[in-house]
Amino acid sequence: MLRFETAGESHGECLVATLTGLPAGIPISLDTINRELWRRQQGYGRGGRMKIETDRAEIVAGVRHSHTIGSPVAIVIRNKDWQNWTQALPVEDIDGAEDKRKPVTRPRPGHADLAGSLKYNFHDARYILERASARETAARVAVGAMAKALLGEFGIQVLSHVIAVGTARLERAAAWEEIVALSQKEEVLLGCVDAEAEARMKAVVDEAYKTGDTVGGVFEVVAHGAPPGLGSHVTWDSRLDGRLAQAIVSMQAVKGVEVGIAAEGAASFGSKVQDTIHYDREDRRFTRGANRAGGLEGGMTNGQDVLVRGLLKPISTLRRPLESIDLETREPALAAYERSDVAVVPAAGVIGEAMVAIVLAQAFLEKFGGDSLAETRRNYEGYLEQVKNF
Repeated sequence: MLRFETAGESHGECLVATLTGLPAGIPISLDTINRELWRRQQGYGRGGRMKIETDRAEIVAGVRHSHTIGSPVAIVIRNKDWQNWTQALPVEDIDGAEDKRKPVTRPRPGHADLAGSLKYNFHDARYILERASARETAARVAVGAMAKALLGEFGIQVLSHVIAVGTARLERAAAWEEIVALSQKEEVLLGCVDAEAEARMKAVVDEAYKTGDTVGGVFEVVAHGAPPGLGSHVTWDSRLDGRLAQAIVSMQAVKGVEVGIAAEGAASFGSKVQDTIHYDREDRRFTRGANRAGGLEGGMTNGQDVLVRGLLKPISTLRRPLESIDLETREPALAAYERSDVAVVPAAGVIGEAMVAIVLAQAFLEKFGGDSLAETRRNYEGYLEQVKNF
């Protein structure tokens, strides 16, 4: 079973990720992983932290001579900002450390600050926000890059684009070729495939800048080339749409998820929602009249592009703080301000790619198995032949 874990605090020494279950023989490129980390840091509306960090992955186990060896992979991403926090967040307590702490006693509405402080009995939310921070997602993106490496060996690509920022929205479908071209850009504005829509999105971010506010939006992750039959209908927790939804909502600030045209479909009649079934005799494959289901039916991939959207709320740290309470005095106070972003929708899309890639890679290996890439490939090719001869 493919599984991963991350560790690390936002202002700690580093982020750490471990990934177990990858077959041996998968080609791994540090340049490719670092490109994904770079993409996560881009976008109009990002804050000062992105000027400090230049994320680079260090693989310290599980990869030799640029290929996986079947053992657990361990990845380290060092935090450059740690040099400013060595006395505030030391591992071992030291004399005078109390005076060097940077406590957070005014929890931010919408953040993990208060709920986490109550749960862990901390009167300083610093320990909560350090782990709750979206800084953790850099480690997820590194893991996702390795999942993409596996999927890429079988012609499966996972990319994203931005559908909406605040009230500004892309009002048309995006072609796969447009999304690919977007991912190859060296300058990222707001991750939208349409220049006019992106200009409207930028105006929304500019307004948030002016007013000391933040703004959310919607990103769409597209998995292209997935075969039919990943996931299962037989148990609730093996249904792939449910697993993808959980993965996307596990991301910081994501409050909702949509597979295919879920919201539009809920307001339509069945005859306008279901994707008609056809057969291409020349290619000997089943086709669909549309892809409103988002590539998933009955908890399984159906051979079309997998479409998953994440609905991202505005992030909780505002330069114009909201009303809160001081945890020490219990008196009304303005919420704490930590250096932060105004808009993170393009970055969220990249993180969403990582999460979708990880879940698809898990489902892929559950179905095809293999301790080596060659074994997995034999199993996969045999299945494709079965499907073709159905």
